[in-house]
Amino acid sequence: MKTFIIPSVLEGYNSTLINVTTEKINGIKIHHEGENYVIGNLALLEGKSPHKGINSSPDDLDYNLLLKSGLFIASDYVGQNPVSITTGFPHATFNLNKEAASELISNIDTIQYDSMPFGGSGMSEASVNIERISIIPELFGSIVAAREGEMQIRGSMFVVSIGYGTLEFGLCTENGFVQRTLNSGSGLRYAIDSAMKELSNSHYLSLRTEHQFDNALKNGHITVNRQRIDLTDLRKKVLNQYYANVISPLIKNTWNDDDFNKASTMVLVGGGASYPELVDCFYDEFKGFLNIEIPDDPLTMASKGYCLHSAKKSNSTDTKSIGLDIGNAHTCVSISE
Repeated sequence: MKTFIIPSVLEGYNSTLINVTTEKINGIKIHHEGENYVIGNLALLEGKSPHKGINSSPDDLDYNLLLKSGLFIASDYVGQNPVSITTGFPHATFNLNKEAASELISNIDTIQYDSMPFGGSGMSEASVNIERISIIPELFGSIVAAREGEMQIRGSMFVVSIGYGTLEFGLCTENGFVQRTLNSGSGLRYAIDSAMKELSNSHYLSLRTEHQFDNALKNGHITVNRQRIDLTDLRKKVLNQYYANVISPLIKNTWNDDDFNKASTMVLVGGGASYPELVDCFYDEFKGFLNIEIPDDPLTMASKGYCLHSAKKSNSTDTKSIGLDIGNAHTCVSISE
């Protein structure tokens, strides 16, 4: 399985870009409804104010563009083969969006793009032959990856997905999720906003977007007025606050002692599981009665689970399987080999 990640940012851009990158994934410029948009890394490189939506629906422009970008990335690897594709939504918005998403995907057979940013000759079309579409809850995608991917976890488990826009968690048995244990709340954006507000009290952040500051917080430093400012202490502070104010109370109000009798493992997935400071909070609260498991790449668990689900639903050996996770911070594309 191949997996690709791009930032979920975009910007309208009708100017010409020629040979600004040698890699296709870093030069995504999509033509959509008469306008051109730079997506992902190209938006961060060439855009003036790249932005992203939070918990987008199929009616939103950014969802449409990121969907096309994911299929554009996959088109090189699926060729003319029929495609089985799976994507999903958080539990809170799943039922609202599943039918609209399926209809939107079913109407895509070509993606128009500008190849000049990565050395091509101009406007081109990538084709995709979508044979089967599945829309499943995002947490279920992570469960499929945890059970059938490299982790191979058996039995009941707690799953906590810490995304940029949404925190989701629940108890999953061998028969599926226990509905009562499912809940959701604010994602990492809570901590990012807190950090931006605190730093802006002492420094002018020069109209930086949320995504730009998110990257700075991940890197542990930011340059302001030609001075590099260390953000590691601030990052630890806001992540501890996020855990104490959002994650811990929500879990305490949702799971009871009987739930903890059913499972001894907790799996952390999503971008938040990449922050050691946040993971330490889980260890501190649950040490002694839960084993905390973190995959090698927690950010891509949903897309890998989607891809595995697509493979199970495919109709023939010629069918290529795709898992597409359109996240608030990153869009992940997993493709069967």
